[in-house]
Amino acid sequence: MGFDARQIIADLRDGKGLPEPAARWFADGLASGAVTDAQAGAFAMAVLLKRLSAGDRVGLTRAMRDSGQVLAWDMPGPVVDKHSTGGIGDATSLLLAPALAVCGAYVPMISGRGLGHTGGTLDKLEAIPGFRVDQSVEDLRRITRSVGCAIVSASGDVAPADRRLYAVRDVTGTVESIDLITASILSKKLAAGLEVLVLDVKAGSGAFMKTGAEARALAEALVQTANGAGCRTMALVTDMSQPLAPAAGNALEVFEVMDVLTGSGAGSRLWQASVALGGEALSRAGLAADAADGQARIAATFADGRAAEVFGRMVAAQGGAADFVERYAGLLPRASAVVPVTAPEEGFVSAIDGTALGQAVVHLGGGRLRGGDRIDPSVGLSGLAALGQKIAPGEPFALVHAASEADAGRAVAEVRAAYNFSGRAPEPVPLILERIG
Repeated sequence: MGFDARQIIADLRDGKGLPEPAARWFADGLASGAVTDAQAGAFAMAVLLKRLSAGDRVGLTRAMRDSGQVLAWDMPGPVVDKHSTGGIGDATSLLLAPALAVCGAYVPMISGRGLGHTGGTLDKLEAIPGFRVDQSVEDLRRITRSVGCAIVSASGDVAPADRRLYAVRDVTGTVESIDLITASILSKKLAAGLEVLVLDVKAGSGAFMKTGAEARALAEALVQTANGAGCRTMALVTDMSQPLAPAAGNALEVFEVMDVLTGSGAGSRLWQASVALGGEALSRAGLAADAADGQARIAATFADGRAAEVFGRMVAAQGGAADFVERYAGLLPRASAVVPVTAPEEGFVSAIDGTALGQAVVHLGGGRLRGGDRIDPSVGLSGLAALGQKIAPGEPFALVHAASEADAGRAVAEVRAAYNFSGRAPEPVPLILERIG
């Protein structure tokens, strides 16, 4: 049966669905270039507006997975990965890859760049001087076997359909589609030949899914689709009503990662999320008796420096300095202008607009407004006050890191508008909201 992009898009627009043969034709066209960027954008918008059935979503995921090479592994331990749906200050991937490797897993992590208001794992790693994410499949195999983990971009051989569609979604207002998020995440993860996948699905002001119900729907779609494809998968729904770390921006988040890896970040929300996700992964992979045992094992790798040592080996294997862990403070880029954001009056932080904080980072140059935009790895926000924190009049509740004083001034106004203060502290919200699967 013959297909063409216009008819597939029209059928989606009219609510007729996406049969798997049509999905395979479209995915192959994305990979080959036969489908134009305009058609890819129209396709993404039609999926966003009309939604896919569960069966059509599985079909699209498989089609995008099979648009390129599907890896197979022969490792002495389980092949494991983790994925987050994106949030502010979320750098757990940089922590979990080495921690899981220490515990006996092999972690070939194929990650993405910043999407919308959220930062991307690859952009964060590229803040490390020399770090190369564009590794070949052969290099991914070699680094994963020798180090235990690697974090790379999807090469042209792995899920090439997603590479095209991912870039188009970022600039066409179609990031939030559950169906496209599911197909994008899982096409890369399933192409990586995983045995176990743990998902961190964010809910709150800094996430794509603003409510618990939306996050639960995405988590269920991801878990159902991945398990149906033969990958042992579960999800944690986690709170993103405030940044996970007190920083947002590529180099600034790497600083937070290094705090955890070197032992000074124990107990932070970033540490807690990493330990919880890692515990689930080890339990599913048979490397821990249960999730609690897995959490203890992950925490120990941070406390005794073993995760830091593996992280350093990964950095060196992917082009960074061999002594990065020892010298990171002098190697990571720093912004020219650092300006405090001060409180106009006394009060407790009662609400934080995480999306607005993410957009402030994008406007500083720490993210992309258009496909192909260059990122300044040094800019962003640090010292972000947490929900419930009491702030005195004139006290800084954030620091803006910018390329110029003018850029900093604009960001100060954006950050101030993203914070609400009141006379009473809000009720605390747990970090782990729900467990799916």
